[in-house]
Amino acid sequence: MKKAQSDTLGFVPQKDIVYNKLLPYAEKLDDESNDILSKIKGNLCRAVQLREIWPGVLFWTRKLSTYMRLYGRKFSKEDHVLFIKLLYELVTIPKLEISMMQGLARLLINLLKKRELLSREDLELNWRPLYELYDRILFSKTEHLGLNWFPNSPRPRSSSKHLMIKLVQRCSVENVLKTLVKSCRPYFPESASQEMLDEWRPLLCPFDVTMLKAISYFELFLPTTLPPELHCKGFKLWFDEFIALWLSVQNLPSWEMHLVNLFARLSNDNIGYIDWDPYIPKIFTRILRSLNLPVGTSQMMVARYVTNAYEIGHVVLWVSSLLGGPSKQAQEQLSGLFNSITSFFHPSNHGRWLMKLMRLLQRLPASVVRRLHRERYRKPTWLTPVPDSHKLTEDDITAFVESMMQPVLLAMFSKTGSMDAAQALQNLALMRPELVIPPVLERTYPALETLTEPHQLTATLSCMIGVARSLVSGGQRYPEGPTHMLPLLMRALPGVDPNDFSKCMITFQFIATFVTLVPLVDCSFALHERTDLTEVEREMCSASAEFEDFVLLFMDRCFALIDSSTLEQTREETETEKMTHLESLVELGLSSTFSTILTQCSLDIFKVALKKVFNFATTNIFETRVAGRMVADMCRAASKCHPAESLKLFVPHCCNAINQIAENEEVLNEEELDKELMWNLQLLSEVTRVDGDKVLPYRSEVVQILQLTLHLKCKQGYTLACNLLHHLLRSSALLYPKEYCSVPGGFHQPISDYLPIKDWGRPGDLWNLDIRWHVPSVEETSFAFYLLDLILQPELQRLQRFAQGEQDMSRDDVLQSLTIIQHCLLGGGSLMPALKGETIPKLVQSMVNLEETTLYTGVEYDDTRENYRDAVCRVMRQLLNYILEHSEDDTKSLFSIIKIISDLLQFKGSHKHEFDSRWKSFNLVKKSMENRLHGRKQHIRALLIDRVMLQHELRKLTVEGCQYRSIHRELMRDLLRLSTSTYSQVRSRAQNVLFTALGTYNFCCRDLIPHVLEFLNPDNSSVSQQQFKGALYCFLGNHSGVCLANLHDWDCIALTWPAIVRSGLSSAMSLEKPSIVRLFDDLADKIHRQYETIGIDFAIEGECSTVAKRLMINGNPLPKEPVPSEEEVAEGVKKQELKNAECVQNYHQLIGDLLEFLNNSNMPWKFEHIAIGFLSLLLRDDRLLPTAAITFFVKSLNHDSLYVRKVAISAVAGIMKQIKRLHKKVPISPSELCGGKELSVNVAGDRQDNKWLQYDSSSLPRTQKDWDACVFVEKTHWGYYSWPRKLMMYAPLEEQPKQNLTREEMTEREQIIFDHFSDPVFINQFIEFLSLEERKGKDKFSPRRFCLFKGLFRNFGDIFLPLLRPHMERLVADSHESKQRCVAEIISGLIRGSKHWSYAKVEKLWELLCPLLHWGTCIATACESRDPRKLYWLFELLMESPVNGEGGSFVDACRLYVLQGGLAQQEWRVPELLHRLLQYLEPKLTQVYKNVRERIGSVLTYIFMIDVNLPCTQPTTSPRISDFTERILLQLKPLTEGDEEIQNHVVEENDVGEQDERTQAIKLLKTVLKWLIASAGRSFSTAVPEQLRLLPLLFKIAPVENDDSYDELKRDAKTCLSLMSQGLLYPEQIPMVLRGLREIAGSSSWHARYTVLTYLQIMVFYNLFTFMNDQQSVNEVRALVVRLLEDEQLEVREMAATTLSGFLQCNFLSMDAPMQAHFEALCKTRLPKKRKRELGSTVDTIPSADLMRRHAGVLGLSACILSSPYDVPTWMPQLLMDLSAHLNDTQPIEMTVKKTLSNFRRTHHDNWQQHKQQFTDDQLLVLTDLLVSPCYYA
Repeated sequence: MKKAQSDTLGFVPQKDIVYNKLLPYAEKLDDESNDILSKIKGNLCRAVQLREIWPGVLFWTRKLSTYMRLYGRKFSKEDHVLFIKLLYELVTIPKLEISMMQGLARLLINLLKKRELLSREDLELNWRPLYELYDRILFSKTEHLGLNWFPNSPRPRSSSKHLMIKLVQRCSVENVLKTLVKSCRPYFPESASQEMLDEWRPLLCPFDVTMLKAISYFELFLPTTLPPELHCKGFKLWFDEFIALWLSVQNLPSWEMHLVNLFARLSNDNIGYIDWDPYIPKIFTRILRSLNLPVGTSQMMVARYVTNAYEIGHVVLWVSSLLGGPSKQAQEQLSGLFNSITSFFHPSNHGRWLMKLMRLLQRLPASVVRRLHRERYRKPTWLTPVPDSHKLTEDDITAFVESMMQPVLLAMFSKTGSMDAAQALQNLALMRPELVIPPVLERTYPALETLTEPHQLTATLSCMIGVARSLVSGGQRYPEGPTHMLPLLMRALPGVDPNDFSKCMITFQFIATFVTLVPLVDCSFALHERTDLTEVEREMCSASAEFEDFVLLFMDRCFALIDSSTLEQTREETETEKMTHLESLVELGLSSTFSTILTQCSLDIFKVALKKVFNFATTNIFETRVAGRMVADMCRAASKCHPAESLKLFVPHCCNAINQIAENEEVLNEEELDKELMWNLQLLSEVTRVDGDKVLPYRSEVVQILQLTLHLKCKQGYTLACNLLHHLLRSSALLYPKEYCSVPGGFHQPISDYLPIKDWGRPGDLWNLDIRWHVPSVEETSFAFYLLDLILQPELQRLQRFAQGEQDMSRDDVLQSLTIIQHCLLGGGSLMPALKGETIPKLVQSMVNLEETTLYTGVEYDDTRENYRDAVCRVMRQLLNYILEHSEDDTKSLFSIIKIISDLLQFKGSHKHEFDSRWKSFNLVKKSMENRLHGRKQHIRALLIDRVMLQHELRKLTVEGCQYRSIHRELMRDLLRLSTSTYSQVRSRAQNVLFTALGTYNFCCRDLIPHVLEFLNPDNSSVSQQQFKGALYCFLGNHSGVCLANLHDWDCIALTWPAIVRSGLSSAMSLEKPSIVRLFDDLADKIHRQYETIGIDFAIEGECSTVAKRLMINGNPLPKEPVPSEEEVAEGVKKQELKNAECVQNYHQLIGDLLEFLNNSNMPWKFEHIAIGFLSLLLRDDRLLPTAAITFFVKSLNHDSLYVRKVAISAVAGIMKQIKRLHKKVPISPSELCGGKELSVNVAGDRQDNKWLQYDSSSLPRTQKDWDACVFVEKTHWGYYSWPRKLMMYAPLEEQPKQNLTREEMTEREQIIFDHFSDPVFINQFIEFLSLEERKGKDKFSPRRFCLFKGLFRNFGDIFLPLLRPHMERLVADSHESKQRCVAEIISGLIRGSKHWSYAKVEKLWELLCPLLHWGTCIATACESRDPRKLYWLFELLMESPVNGEGGSFVDACRLYVLQGGLAQQEWRVPELLHRLLQYLEPKLTQVYKNVRERIGSVLTYIFMIDVNLPCTQPTTSPRISDFTERILLQLKPLTEGDEEIQNHVVEENDVGEQDERTQAIKLLKTVLKWLIASAGRSFSTAVPEQLRLLPLLFKIAPVENDDSYDELKRDAKTCLSLMSQGLLYPEQIPMVLRGLREIAGSSSWHARYTVLTYLQIMVFYNLFTFMNDQQSVNEVRALVVRLLEDEQLEVREMAATTLSGFLQCNFLSMDAPMQAHFEALCKTRLPKKRKRELGSTVDTIPSADLMRRHAGVLGLSACILSSPYDVPTWMPQLLMDLSAHLNDTQPIEMTVKKTLSNFRRTHHDNWQQHKQQFTDDQLLVLTDLLVSPCYYA
């Protein structure tokens, strides 16, 4: 097969689409593909060498991606590699326009998709160009200034509804780039890992945003597929470092998930080469934590646990690649994981965590199946195979399936639906059908019997559909599977139920699925004839006798369904006559299921079924809208399967009936047609949808009926006749498969040599599909043309006469003719060649050929016959003209004409939307029935045939780059005329057709735009409002198609934008009409949303041309086009330069036009705003804005309108960036800076070699000389982790551009700004506007205004300071928030803008600023990325006295906020300041005001942030938590020593007298709590030892009940405990924590003992596997809980029981014999005899010790029983009996027993039928007695 093909092709194809070989015209395809491929190679390479990116390169790369859609990767390996190299060079051209880059990147991804085709030897790609591309786009330096519009930048005008759209688009560029990197990753050179580490390690500073950037780069770029011999150059370089980092981080920072994704990928690519065992418990603990399951009673969630949780997809990949191998540890932990979370899957539980659990359940089996496939069935490729030692063994698989069964079976009935469980079961059943299917069957049979629980039925059936294939095919693992098939089918029949829609649909799906897999053939007589059958086969044979009954019973159910849904029964007269949505779904389900059944029937069963359906259809008369359609569908299904037998019955019957009724002439002219006539016509039109050659014998009868009925008066009647015509034409003109049976050749062979039961569940064989195609014969084609001549010709003539005014026709007659024409087109469209005409020249200039490719689709057009497409086209255009002039209100005819025009342009036998929905449903069916384990396309035969048919349709629908001809131009002008006509519905339909056409023909938009612009031209006074609106809609486009107003092309935009603005002067424009205002809003909005910076520089690098040249001369097929000559290339370069110049000219022209309209005083304000919006989009980073525009924007800073001022502020900030003078940088090697000290390798944190970077008040640069000598490193992350190879530093001051230029030295653009900002009047007005309030109380610091000032001071030095100074002083004194905000923006702009000022200026600046400072965000913005030593004035000022109580608590809180902002930006480089601040704050911790306390708490978090416990990090020189805790504990002594209750009795005032120590301590504690709560969400590692020392105190305060009325202190203590208990513990910290808890459990306060238990529950669950890995700790926890079960306080005992039951339930503790014995012994504790109670006395207040012990025993038993709420383990019955013995004990024992029994009853009630079987009869008697006995109600 391969050999022959490579001979005809001339090369060995990489991997082509196999389905092409099964098409009926397959032999023509090799030549066709070679022809197309050679053209693509020739023209694409010429375009690259001639430097023509647009249109040449883009046009031909689009052709290449279409080629791949049609033929797969049908080119030689050499070509494949060269295509990839060429595209790689193109994508990484630095100045390439983003939208072009995206298109090319998508194609490149597609070329790289199947990585097994190219090994690392074949291809190597450099990683750096990709990194530069990614960095340039995702971390753009100019995007936020509006100098670069990506398809996703935040726009100035975008409302919230567009935020979502924007997110989607942002993702699109980002995702394309990410996928591109993923696809190129396997081909990075072996040195790449080391280079990447050198590049990004210096960014690893955990306190900085760069950490996230670096880790996400590592996740994306690091290659993990290197072969084992190169591992030392791959992951071994970084694995230990990263895993240590991951294990030491405790608080889920946002970068942790990227590390997890990296590890998951690493472990999946290198199974067996990494020893994960030491990390496995830690991995599973973290996975369990990231599911965010609720545990315990009152749980607070840390917000970032939810937002930064791991992605389930990666978790699943990681887990599935850890399984197997010599140590079975991962499977043990996985079983533990599922055991501990199983109860969460129970349907009664619900919460936001459920979706995650379901995803885990659905994806894990799929991932394991994928791994098994890779290990056992996949063809070996160049990728590293899994070593035998680590392949999954049979035992591994069994263990895995067993561990998952319980949760999956619970999830079947989940509230989120059963889809996830069904997919999980499908994959599990592939591996172990014998474990999976029986329990599902156990649940399915009862569900089929019950009538009361429909949800149970839908759930079980959808799960059965998933396992259907595994069940039916049996196989050696589960041979008895097939015997269940018939009982299931028979029992499912009652589900066809007219009253329950969803039940009906799932039943249809269920029956269809099973029947597709099984031939319905009665094999029972094989029992006597054959002796070689196994037991199961005999059983199957005897069961198959019931197939016939099944089919007939199914039909009965369907008939009942139909009877109950006739129109008369389901509708009132007034309602619509169409089918409702639900009915159409049922109709679809019914017809497809019935046709599947008949396809799979033997001929004998078919004949019986045919007779039955024929009788049903002919003895009743149905209305034709609902029931009629269903019956007709069933009849159609029958005639499709065996046309000859069926037509013999139906056609004569229907024809006779119609003829008899129609003998009576006047019947034909009635408005309401005879019911019987209609029904027979409908039946006839459906049964003739079969192979054309089978209809031919009846042609005369059918034609006669057509002539009778096509001209009926009744619309419904002639529409049915048109359907008949359409179906006749279609069935004789199209290519399609004739049968979809599951075995080629059907089931009609004799039983002796063919036994159908052997084919149950058998997949189709791709190489012997043996498709029976229907290929139109000569007879059929001539029959089709005969029909067209007979019927279409006369209609066309009538309409032509009518359009020329020679003959009158009523509107109904016109509509009738149009309907007939439309159906002729739909039926015979594939026989009519496409419209021809002259190509329209000169739309674009190109040096390469831009021709269309035509694909052969099995039709040879007959040129001798008339081309009806042309004829229809001619007549329609005349008719359209006539109707629009004489009767424009005949909208029905216009609708029909629009539909016909659309079909004339596009229709070749199938519609795009039908194809799309078929493709979708094909994929759904494929998914629900595929076998992912064996792969290799083992689908059902019917599915494979369907896929081949879809391939044929795809070829028919492919219209890439069609040439734009004169006929298309005329039709599009007609559509434009309709799009601007009077009636809105006509307009909108015509516009949709127009948009589709615009996307089909090359460059036709350029031809059409001027015609649309005509309607918007203000000089054109004849335009009506409807035309105006129509034209605007044409510009707006629909959501998916082209938007004419915004084509990415200077020529078009330079026309459309000014026209839109100018249309504001048109007489048809009225701002009173809300619809027009809305249209302009939408239009402006869409342009703003979709605009991307359009390229001006279209250069192609030289490297591209060399690759292109190689591709042109390499291998078959060789292109016919010549390699371009030197002259041609030179001309190409010249043309490209010319094109660039043209773009620049267009750019200036456009700005000029917009400014001209803006100066027109008649322009309405709305259009002024639109024009300003357009102008703001035209700022670029590669061209300066023209001076006129700069003047305009600077003037607009003081415009009356807020919108204009906002746009102007952004624009001027951007302009400042454009005119910024470049500062020179020089590279410096870090080792010189460190004073020659040796750079230490791989040690992070405070070291000798980065000490000089830190802030040291003794050596600050306080003179000009020091200042110049000091080396400033602005970026805070440099030097923390490691040094970059080369640091870029600014050159000394002398080498930088001159500061403080005089006006003469400035450029023209700088002068404009200088003049305005030196003008006091302008400045006064400007500051006045800036300090206005925007929205009351919502004033925020604005980055845009900050950028404006920063640019001003950066570019012009301190020239404007004298003018601004009085304003700043005035604003600072004003306490209004908006004034404060305004001055804050100016000051932070000043501080950041002074980056390059000389020392003298900076010193003067600070003298001015120090008295003014105090706004929080302002300081944070000002300090960002600045060397702290440059800002020392600021820090010294802030440190003086942040909290002094002057000016009230608000001022204090603000000061602290400022301080925090400044210091947080400086991170690790200011240890000295942090120490000074801590020293200053410590005495102030007893603050009274709540807001100041919270702020101090937050500041403390930042002070201690740097004290982290990360691997290979030096202990920090910043403040440490441990020292601080020591000092705090001393002050809290009065609280820890006393035993009395701590009350919050602090009066919220600062008394003059010093209060006692205790009150001070309580105030201190409040602040400490704020700090603990704040740090839970922010720091990287938890200071466990220090927190432990505070625990006893917190336990004492925290309240037990859930009550929000508590004071702040108690609430905070409770929150704090909840957050601490969720913390992640290192294994070495566990004994320490347990020791602490043990001590507290001995405390005298029962509140503390109670809280120990709640703390323990959460802590153990959130660190489950770390605990379970340490047997010692498990025993200690058990001892602690058992000890507290005997506590003297009742509440503590009950909590201990709850805790124990929880631990048992998540399998942390197991119910072993010693424990059971211990409880039983306790239960037997004798109680003292009851004393005779005196009537007056109360019961004993303190229970005796014996009672407590006995109660403990009972509680222990109760905990065991409550620990399995959903099943009955073997030990449970006995325990229940033991428990019942205590029903009459004293309180509180009696209460406990009752509660337990009632809970047992509640949780086991649902499945009591199953649970009953675990008990003996005696036990059942006792139990029934207990649960319903009088004592129950006592």
